[in-house]
Amino acid sequence: MQTFVGMILGALLLVGSVYVYDSMQTSSVASGQVAQANRTIVNWDVAAADWKTLKTRTHEEWVKISSK
Repeated sequence: MQTFVGMILGALLLVGSVYVYDSMQTSSVASGQVAQANRTIVNWDVAAADWKTLKTRTHEEWVKISSK
């Protein structure tokens, strides 16, 4: 059980830190005259679309399973 909780917390920490890093790279404060043109680690638009697709498919499968 501790391993499972640790994996979940690790995944949340990873996603949170990548989000913070990406938001600092693309913020108006970080893109001043001395800022470098760095790309973000994650394409958040694609990740949001994939998440929406996953939620929709999961809901459809749950409805299919629960109707039996």
